Amino acid sequence: MGKIEFSKKEKEIMTQKVKKYFQDELNENIGNFDAEFLIDFFAEEMGGFFYNRGLYDAETMIAEKVSEISDQLLQLEKPVSMGGKP
Repeated sequence: MGKIEFSKKEKEIMTQKVKKYFQDELNENIGNFDAEFLIDFFAEEMGGFFYNRGLYDAETMIAEKVSEISDQLLQLEKPVSMGGKP
């Protein structure tokens, strides 16, 4: 997995969310630089955990869908005779 990177717009949105969290929950004002620094830290140090969880969740969902499709295909089977006429 390469470095997690975000678009400029995504980074702006996340920065505003971090700043709002600090203001609302901690009653602290932080600037854009500090908020971006925190985002970079979390992306680098913990991003892999979130990324891996997303992969695991996607894999689980795909496995469930494949199982459903397999069940539906089995329902389409036609009965066949395994021997001669009775």
